[in-house]
Amino acid sequence: MIKQYLSEWRRAALTGAAALACIANLAAADAPKLNISDREIDRSARGASFAPVIKRVTPSVVTIQSTRTVRSRGQQNRNPFLDDPRFREYFGDLFQPRDGGRQRRYTEQSLGSGVIVSEDGYILTNNHVIDGADSDGVKVALADGKTKYDAKVVGKDPRTDVAVLKIDAKKLPAITLADSEKIEVGDVVLAIGNPFNVGQSVSMGIISAVGRGGMGITEYEDFIQTDAAINPGNSGGALVDVEGRLIGINQSIASPNGGNSGVGFAVPVNLARNVLERLATDGKITRGYLGVSPQNVTPELAKEFNLPGNSGALVGDVVGGTPAEKAGIKEGDVIVEVNGKKITDPRHLRLTIAQTPPKSKVALKVLRDGKEKIFTVTLAPLPEDLAGGSAEDAPKSSSVDSKREQLDGVEVGDLDNRTRRQLGIPARIMGALVSKVDPDSYAAEAGLREGDVIVEIDRLPVSDADEAVKLTEKSKGDRVLLRVYSHEDGAGATRYLSVKAGKKK
Repeated sequence: MIKQYLSEWRRAALTGAAALACIANLAAADAPKLNISDREIDRSARGASFAPVIKRVTPSVVTIQSTRTVRSRGQQNRNPFLDDPRFREYFGDLFQPRDGGRQRRYTEQSLGSGVIVSEDGYILTNNHVIDGADSDGVKVALADGKTKYDAKVVGKDPRTDVAVLKIDAKKLPAITLADSEKIEVGDVVLAIGNPFNVGQSVSMGIISAVGRGGMGITEYEDFIQTDAAINPGNSGGALVDVEGRLIGINQSIASPNGGNSGVGFAVPVNLARNVLERLATDGKITRGYLGVSPQNVTPELAKEFNLPGNSGALVGDVVGGTPAEKAGIKEGDVIVEVNGKKITDPRHLRLTIAQTPPKSKVALKVLRDGKEKIFTVTLAPLPEDLAGGSAEDAPKSSSVDSKREQLDGVEVGDLDNRTRRQLGIPARIMGALVSKVDPDSYAAEAGLREGDVIVEIDRLPVSDADEAVKLTEKSKGDRVLLRVYSHEDGAGATRYLSVKAGKKK
């Protein structure tokens, strides 16, 4: 067969070109048929590409490098193993520096991102990006990576982790700011910054949650949560919507290993804008002050106060001489709106008041005994240091046991001058001192602690320990409503507790 084939090939007298064509035809017959289109995608179609948005927005995002001088004793960049207590136990000072502990100076650099928000050079970033930087140690590089400026720190606000910079430039590509209160969970977002100093990068995700707080990251927390990748270096960068409008300043991540895990947080642009405007005009942050100690409305407290739901901020205490007291706000009121804006919880109230300038008049909608009331309050400036002192262990006092099981596991005693001095309890606070709380009791479960002062039981005032016992014995419901004064973290305030009656089984 082979000889016959070769013979036929020779007889055909094919040229070299014809042979190659024949081989190509044979190969083409065996190749899969593919649908190929070399046309560019139609980027005008919604959702097809974010390239047009990214091209428009990325010039507004900058890289920020800050430098600070650090002074330390001993060797710079020494092996941290040498400081291990166990190592020093065996080898003593054999490997310790012999320079007499002289103070050394070296520089540290940190990298972050920022967002140009005005054509004349104002930039928003995180406070932690430039915190501690030398006076001339903040540099800004534009998106092209070539144009660089020395930046002036206009102001910093550690309570929100927002900082404002200014560079000497004109006609910069300023980003458009959106209204971050109008975003919703599920909206597509883009995070832009310089992670790990690899260069400007963009990641995509959605808004996972809004109004995140209570995490202890900053004092005023109202974070946007997103699964768009945010990594070290992204801090201070832009979180934008699909139209390229700024909705947040990327701030931090929740991660077990320091890398992106799909849980990132951004400061809402409305909060950052408020800080920007205050710092740019006044050079400092002044916040409004109402003068109440609010608490969450639990289902149990909602029932006690005849409330339609759990939304709002329950006023546990009103500080004397403050705007709230002057306007007629009382303990037990539930603030549900400020200037028509719904208040969901105490953190929301605190944020709303803090973002309102002092001397502003605000309308508070309050639920009192189940009925709506409107109060007009003129806010005062937030005091830098609120009154307070340090609490010590509660002194031993002649305790009186509650004979009924309505408030089981609680012992109370009388307040005296010595107790007040030791616990920092003001003279205006009258009631019964909690001297003991069984940790395995409903009272402990509700949050009652030793050193608290019970000032009300079932909305009736408590004058001393005997009165507390009598009111407890008269309580007939399945829950006991307490109003207690607590002195924690250097500040004292009253709050409400709803305690399940009876003995815990």
